[in-house]
Amino acid sequence: CASLLSMTSRVNVPVITYLLFSDRGFDITFKTADDPSLSLIKYGQFLYDHLIIFSPSVEDFGGNINVETITSFIDGGGNVLVAASSDIGDPLRELGSECGIEFDEEKTAVIDHHNFDVSDPGEHTLIVADPENLMKAPTIVGKPTNKPVLFKGVGMVADPENPLVLDILTGSSTSYSFFPDRPVSQYPHAVGKNTLLIAGLQARNNARVVFSGSLEFFSDAFFNSAVQKATPGSQRYEQTGNMELAEALSRWVFKEAGVLRVGAVTHHPVGETTPPAAYTITDLVEYSIVIEMLTEGRWVPFDGDDIQLEFVRIDPFVRTYLKKKGDKYSVQFKLPDVYGVFQFKVDYNRLGYTHLYSSTQVSVRPLQHTQYERFIPSAFPYYASVFSMMAGLFVFSIVFLHMKEKEKSD
Repeated sequence: CASLLSMTSRVNVPVITYLLFSDRGFDITFKTADDPSLSLIKYGQFLYDHLIIFSPSVEDFGGNINVETITSFIDGGGNVLVAASSDIGDPLRELGSECGIEFDEEKTAVIDHHNFDVSDPGEHTLIVADPENLMKAPTIVGKPTNKPVLFKGVGMVADPENPLVLDILTGSSTSYSFFPDRPVSQYPHAVGKNTLLIAGLQARNNARVVFSGSLEFFSDAFFNSAVQKATPGSQRYEQTGNMELAEALSRWVFKEAGVLRVGAVTHHPVGETTPPAAYTITDLVEYSIVIEMLTEGRWVPFDGDDIQLEFVRIDPFVRTYLKKKGDKYSVQFKLPDVYGVFQFKVDYNRLGYTHLYSSTQVSVRPLQHTQYERFIPSAFPYYASVFSMMAGLFVFSIVFLHMKEKEKSD
């Protein structure tokens, strides 16, 4: 079972843990964020596989944990789930900056005067986020649903130069982030669709991080509350979509969903079963690869129709789709008429899935002298010219010798 550390404030125990760990095989450790015994690393080894930070207002972590330790944990492949609020402290703000996320100032909140709940006290900070604002990635956010999501918290914006950041849940076009109790005197930190409510990151080492601007998003109150927009004629829902979204996010960030791996890789000439020491140019080759996905703790064959194979020297000479045959993907293709050192390369990078990479190096040699064709049809004119020259020389020799013999007799 995977080990997990949950750091919380003294007054706020994360309700999401009952979703995550009670029946999903996690070995969980609860600690307050300022516990002096907090530690992620011991003897150079990480003590946990995953980390939850549900202490948005913390100013200093206890023990030997700080922002540098958490970023090192992510660099080492660890996964982190972070929940913030309008009382966000500097450590979470710094951690967000390290991951390409910029939180708004303390005491600010996401405001939407057109999409707030009927129970909002008047500040219009109890946001009703439509399902259309979720990213189109079922692996991350779960199956599509028509239930809106309740949100109350701080807004975020993503670093536009960081391609690894995921806009999981955005505000509507009428939302913005500012101080609820002040008139808007300057341009807000986030406006419209650029306002992030929930953001994610999948690093190049496949470590995953999820930032929620609302700690209340994970609360029992938001899970079980009815929801209805304050605009006239809006539909009332008996329950929010928070629980389904929270569970889907937790499964993704803790790598229970969207995890791929490479199984057996084989390649050989068509009609044979073993690879040669070196292929010959223009050989007909068959390549096969097994790709598996982690589903409910078991590795099962992955089902995809957009997996490509490249046959690469420096640049790809062949690029083709792999077709599923049984539990593996395979394809047959003709090698190019170029010799050298090549690679069979599968580089599969899709939204919500771990980066899948497989590379197999092979040599391709030119034809041996015994393998060339003896007579090439395109060279027939040259063959004809040779034989015609021989015939002409023969006729000329006969005529020349005959003329000399005649001169001697005369």
